[in-house]
Amino acid sequence: MSFIEFEGITKKFPGTVALDSVSLAIAKGDIVALCGENGAGKSTLGKVLVGVYPYGSYEGTIKIEGQEVKFANTLDAEKAGVVMVHQELNLVNQMTVAENISLGGMPHKAGKIDFAVMDKVARDALNRLGVEIDPRKKLGELSISMQQMVEIAKAISRNPHTIIFDEATSSLTSSEVEALFDVMRRLKKEEITMIYVSHKLDEIYQICNSVVILKDGKYINQGKTSEVTKDTLISWMIGRKLEDMFAPKTPPDHQQRKPILEIKNWSVYKEKGSSKKIVSNADFVLKPGEILGIYGLMGAGRTELVSSIFEGDYVPSSGELFLDGQKVNISTTSDAIRAGIALLTEDRRSTGLITIHSILDNIILASIKNYVGKFFKRDGEKEMTAAESMVDKLKIKLSSLETPVSSLSGGNQQKVVLSKWLLTNPRILILDEPTRGIDVGAKKEIYHILQELADAGVGIIVVSSEVPEVLGISDRIIVMREGQITGEMFIRDATEEVLVRYAMEGKCNG
Repeated sequence: MSFIEFEGITKKFPGTVALDSVSLAIAKGDIVALCGENGAGKSTLGKVLVGVYPYGSYEGTIKIEGQEVKFANTLDAEKAGVVMVHQELNLVNQMTVAENISLGGMPHKAGKIDFAVMDKVARDALNRLGVEIDPRKKLGELSISMQQMVEIAKAISRNPHTIIFDEATSSLTSSEVEALFDVMRRLKKEEITMIYVSHKLDEIYQICNSVVILKDGKYINQGKTSEVTKDTLISWMIGRKLEDMFAPKTPPDHQQRKPILEIKNWSVYKEKGSSKKIVSNADFVLKPGEILGIYGLMGAGRTELVSSIFEGDYVPSSGELFLDGQKVNISTTSDAIRAGIALLTEDRRSTGLITIHSILDNIILASIKNYVGKFFKRDGEKEMTAAESMVDKLKIKLSSLETPVSSLSGGNQQKVVLSKWLLTNPRILILDEPTRGIDVGAKKEIYHILQELADAGVGIIVVSSEVPEVLGISDRIIVMREGQITGEMFIRDATEEVLVRYAMEGKCNG
């Protein structure tokens, strides 16, 4: 008998059917991958199960152990043993780690919060995860990856029978992912049922025993990971055979061109007035029409390097920056935009989007001066035309440009951020983890767009922690380790082994 059953689940939003009569069954103790392109309905199905979308807001029936459940909210679901680890953190930066882990269920004694019990709950959950975090530390002092581990610890502390992981590894290092998988294997032995929403096929085959595919809100297929190949999964997800993931390269004549960007003796400091360097004496060039990949492990200084170029004095740095051979000083992001530089940041929710604003507002945000007429009045028609051109170009799935950008799936939000910067007509486009949390179909679209931009003469820098991505998209690659550039090579000389050795050891023997 199935443990969880979805029967004819339909969930509608204005102008969109997010789930269209989805029916599927999950066995007790299974780790089930839920896959599909952005907008397929994966996260929506999880949110229906966990009560984010309460009973009555959707059609159909959910049964657990044969009994219909009607959760009015997430607290109802939690009491029944169902919890969710969200991709976008549901935590409070100003509160301690322990307070976040007990959020919504603070232990009490004689009408007061029992901090000793709260501390023990946090330590037990973190020990289960195998991570060392001080429960009394403020959450905002932790890195994004450590905050994600706190979110996972919060879910585990509820002792649930079912956990939904929604892109839970998107901000974790490889060692942290393996630690999480160890916990999941132990939970499986305890017959905890897990639904694992992810775009990372390698992870799916590493931890999941079965996989379910959704597309455009509909159930498509399912199978055991031991019996279904990656190629078959991809064809189910995108509805066609996957051709070459990466765009074909044009002849590399850009290497004969003069650099569009030169960075010399560039250092980035931990904070203003500090002598501690996060990036130390970096040198590199970027040619027009070239895609330069930057690879390295988390903490290597990649993000700090590219953000310091774009954000100017906001990120304390020293060194020389040249555009078209002319030394320039970029003090603010406005200076960078005027110079033709754009940066798509690593964390789209915090630094890429204004989530309470409309899709339209977010798309035209960086180029809004182009749509202001007399008396500083916005030209709505011109804005709409520009935004619609980006929606068509990037194939953004939406019901209306006027809806909040927060209503979009993660991948479509990322496309909105890319649209925002493309409308500035950049000469230098920097992208930090541009395909994090994006499905294979959307990845292919973005790779092809970037190659088209490069073919048009735009210089592109792509920071990525995914080796296949760096190898597939780049013309040239630099590798960073502990704040230093340890390797540089043309794509013809790059292999996975070479990149990993430079990133882990700082050298490549043989």
